[in-house]
Amino acid sequence: MGTIGEEAAARPGGASARKPNLGPKAGPANRVALIAAAREVFREEGFGAPLSAVAKRAGVGQGSLYRHFPDRMALAVAVFDENLALIEERMAEPDATLDDFFDLISAQAIGSTAMIEAISAHRDDERAVILSTRLAGIAEGLRDREVAAGRIRHDVTAEDLVIGVSMLGLVMAQATTDDLREHVSSRARAMLHTAFAASPAG
Repeated sequence: MGTIGEEAAARPGGASARKPNLGPKAGPANRVALIAAAREVFREEGFGAPLSAVAKRAGVGQGSLYRHFPDRMALAVAVFDENLALIEERMAEPDATLDDFFDLISAQAIGSTAMIEAISAHRDDERAVILSTRLAGIAEGLRDREVAAGRIRHDVTAEDLVIGVSMLGLVMAQATTDDLREHVSSRARAMLHTAFAASPAG
């Protein structure tokens, strides 16, 4: 019987099948594979998941992982940059609303929770500060638009919105079934709407 690594490498099309060594030419493809694998592993196991699991999922050696991403935060930034880019793109549209923000966080719930976890665990790291600043910028633009439209109160801050979507992401991440996820999303969003809503008089 072969070793676990040998069996994985021999498995046709397996997620953990070791890729042939193509030398420097494999670098860009390995980086893409590592980011995709990290997104899956962080979603399944949280931000503290073993980096060895990421390398295995990507089908590359740990040496390749550390050549591209010298530490966990470097990998997290690469993963969460794409999450934030998707949110920034949608929320920059003039018709984007608080509900759209909730939808995006709900859709990325577990990955977004890992991002919040990364920011919280490394709040003094310059790279985490950049992620946090980008998220705050999204919330600031949304807050101004929603206040102007009379949908949320003037005293609601961008920080309030970030806290709100962080809470939404957390409860979504903890839901274990689609039915439960839909239920907690509906309840959490209703509570957040109540907390932020402008009065009928504006």
